[in-house]
Amino acid sequence: MKAAVIGIGGIGGYYGGKLAAKYAGDAEHQIIFIARGEHLKAIRERGLQLATVEGDLTALPALAIDNPCDAGLFDLVLVCVKSYGLEEAARRIKDNIHDETVIIPLLNGVNIAERLKAILPKGRILSGCVYISARVESPGIVRQVGGSCQLIFGPDQANDVERYRPIEAFLQEAGIKAELVGRIALPLWSKYIFIDPLAGLTSMLGKPFGAIMDNPIDRTMLEGLMQEVELVARAQGVPFPKDIVAGTMSKVASFPATTKTSMLLDFEKGNPAELDIFMGYMVAAGKKLGIQTPLHEKVYGELLKKAG
Repeated sequence: MKAAVIGIGGIGGYYGGKLAAKYAGDAEHQIIFIARGEHLKAIRERGLQLATVEGDLTALPALAIDNPCDAGLFDLVLVCVKSYGLEEAARRIKDNIHDETVIIPLLNGVNIAERLKAILPKGRILSGCVYISARVESPGIVRQVGGSCQLIFGPDQANDVERYRPIEAFLQEAGIKAELVGRIALPLWSKYIFIDPLAGLTSMLGKPFGAIMDNPIDRTMLEGLMQEVELVARAQGVPFPKDIVAGTMSKVASFPATTKTSMLLDFEKGNPAELDIFMGYMVAAGKKLGIQTPLHEKVYGELLKKAG
């Protein structure tokens, strides 16, 4: 299998690193990293240094490149870029995709596959989500600092699952906690109803989880944001359990009080923020479906001002 990972940041570095370490020198499998700048240069010189809670390893991909145009056709692509670079990434790999190429985006968000399908005319585009906290520590070095590292992926329909079992096995053999599911919408939205409200509210208020949960006004707003997500999800056929909001609030309470979302960290560092897949998507989806999302509109407006 010829597998490419585009975006060797925290997520791409972890999963790509696991694959490259497992299949280095394998005549049957080839792992390709698509990266840029000093990070790419360091990977070419020393390999990718991956530090995890389980131990450290050095990953040597078969190829580490900036421009994939000469890399030939891919059988599998893990898309691990930030949402604001998604369309550009899709255009960069467009000529590497054949009819049977499996493309798995590992971004946050619930409309990523839809956005990819608008650009990639070929390939089998699935959806995916991950539970991991990882970051680029310095050029050529990626550190995983938390999370279960679970990777969930699959098609929209349950009857289309079995054809992707070889992909699941390929990932699992590299030590990746991969799970193939049918009807990916439920796990995708189950993560989204957790991360979307928290990303927006922590970033707007500049507060970690504990400070929000300890403030009655903030806590009520967080719950209200989750309720808006539930309405939009159910309108699109997502089979949430009846207690999804209560269960998600309990999950938030189980995290360390000092926990910050990656979006809050981006604002603190002055980095671009993924407003498009969180507040931006919810506001647009609400208008399209005729569902009121006043809390998302408020948070989105404040964050747009904050982003400048």
